[in-house]
Amino acid sequence: MHPTLRLMGGDDRVLGKNGKFLGSWGHFGNVKQRGIITYALSPNKQNPFAGAAHDAIFNTWRRFSKQVLYFAPPMVFFYYAMSWAVERNEYLNSKAGRAEFADSE
Repeated sequence: MHPTLRLMGGDDRVLGKNGKFLGSWGHFGNVKQRGIITYALSPNKQNPFAGAAHDAIFNTWRRFSKQVLYFAPPMVFFYYAMSWAVERNEYLNSKAGRAEFADSE
């Protein structure tokens, strides 16, 4: 006899000689689990910052090197464009600039 999907939906119905279906997550049945081995380490024996400085340096460099070509060229371009615009504005508002472009307005 094969259990139907409705029977395997987490009900507590008995499925013949195999016992109960485990059910969905959070609603497990009473079937004993076999062959599951768990290991634990005491919080007193753990070192939570093991290799943190080393990983921080190399992970930061790896992430920076992957992204630098996305933001560095536009920043360089706009820096030079802004410096040119500031210099041009200062020249146009100077005595020499006003004398040169007085006729164009």
